[in-house]
Amino acid sequence: MDPETEFLSSKRQTGNEWELFKENVRPLKRGRNVDLLNHALKARTNDQLKKSLLENRRRLIEAIDEYQGDDPLQPWLDCIKWVQEAFPPGGDFSGLVLIYEQCVRAFWHSDHYKDDLRYLKVWLEYAEHCSDAEVIYCFLDANDIGKTHSAYYIAYALHMESKSKMKAANDILNLGISSNAQPIEKLRDAYKKFLARSMRRPNATEEELKEDDLPVRSFGTVLARGESQRQAIKTFELGRNKLKQDQVHRTPLSIYNDTNMDVTRGHHSKPNTGSNSWHTLGGRAERNKENNAMPAKWTSHKIPQRPVPRIVGAVASAQIEVFVDEECEEKPKVHDEKDRTSSLQLRELDGRNIKKETELLRENPLRNFPSNSLPR
Repeated sequence: MDPETEFLSSKRQTGNEWELFKENVRPLKRGRNVDLLNHALKARTNDQLKKSLLENRRRLIEAIDEYQGDDPLQPWLDCIKWVQEAFPPGGDFSGLVLIYEQCVRAFWHSDHYKDDLRYLKVWLEYAEHCSDAEVIYCFLDANDIGKTHSAYYIAYALHMESKSKMKAANDILNLGISSNAQPIEKLRDAYKKFLARSMRRPNATEEELKEDDLPVRSFGTVLARGESQRQAIKTFELGRNKLKQDQVHRTPLSIYNDTNMDVTRGHHSKPNTGSNSWHTLGGRAERNKENNAMPAKWTSHKIPQRPVPRIVGAVASAQIEVFVDEECEEKPKVHDEKDRTSSLQLRELDGRNIKKETELLRENPLRNFPSNSLPR
């Protein structure tokens, strides 16, 4: 047994749990608190520690509603920071996406926080957890949120660049520079790096490939009318050229000649028989000798039965441990479907409903916003 396997089987307690589970820890730009990280990783195998983490999260959520100070955004930031530290994998079970969504929804109409860099960073972190963040950047643009900061233009341009929309990314960075977004030096440096990456890209950009700003061609998409005709002509030309090449290099087929075929009679000639070949097939009784045994009645034999007590349901074996996903371990609270709203409240961040609501927000991050706030 190697030393690592021996250590894992011994289940010894150390202060370096992050070394054993570091592949499951989501990195943070600001770094992590090692003590809180070790405590959080211990909770994976300790139910008591896991319960304490959930209780602490509940207290932070309640502190948001009970806050009476001049900066209502601060308790949200404290809660987000703690959840990022206490739930290192950052999965759906942490409820982080729900906290992001309800935080940005609580202050999107407040003029006091529209130019607050802390509030903008919450939006940008929320965008990183969504399947398509472009809708979030369009929302920020339509509602003038964070447009005085260079972080907005840099993140927006990087997202458009990841979608191969180079012209849109270039326009966004130029807009930020012309708007004098701060810090302007950071924005200009990001623009220089963007130009360097653009020069290294292939010459066939999206603007050269499509004239009417059509989406990039991918499997399962529908071609435009002109593009469909060009594709059909190209396919026809390739098929015709291949047919001509086959005709040029065609060679005559060789006809197979069966040496055992009797041409005059039209059937196979009788092969030469050796000394060990069959001269006779025998009689009917000899050919059917495997069917000579006569079947007997089975009613004279009885299978012994052992009395087994009747039990309801199957009994699980004690040796088999059933795997339970940690995102589904908590039991969901019972709620009346008639009284349930479309979005989860912060006080209900327990149970499997977290995962379901998180998946919905990943697909549509603005699903709970009023319709008049969405970009048109």
